[in-house]
Amino acid sequence: MAQGSDSNDTSYTKSPSPGNTQGAQDDVRKVMRREKNRIAAQKSRLRQTQKADSLHLESENLEKENAALRKEVKRLGDEVKYLSSVLSNHEPLCTNLNSPSSDLLYGAHHSSFPQHIVQHYQI
Repeated sequence: MAQGSDSNDTSYTKSPSPGNTQGAQDDVRKVMRREKNRIAAQKSRLRQTQKADSLHLESENLEKENAALRKEVKRLGDEVKYLSSVLSNHEPLCTNLNSPSSDLLYGAHHSSFPQHIVQHYQI
């Protein structure tokens, strides 16, 4: 290997020449580039961590919202069952349902409903 061809070879001394100044500038540039790269990598890792934390919080919030919505769906399903049973128990007793009028069929004002239902549900 020729002397001076390996930048890590320190067995020779460099003479102060214009080329030596260029080598020092290159070394400074390398150090600056490495420092900038280190800072950029650090910022990138920080952004990545923040994004992961944000996604984790969003996931937790969505899971809570999902649980609340499932609870509401269950409650509404239970209410449908209850109201269906109330209706099926009331049908044999209701004279308006046995002989349907055009008001009931076409959704007229609540005055066509039996008074006890209007009072109970305050339609």
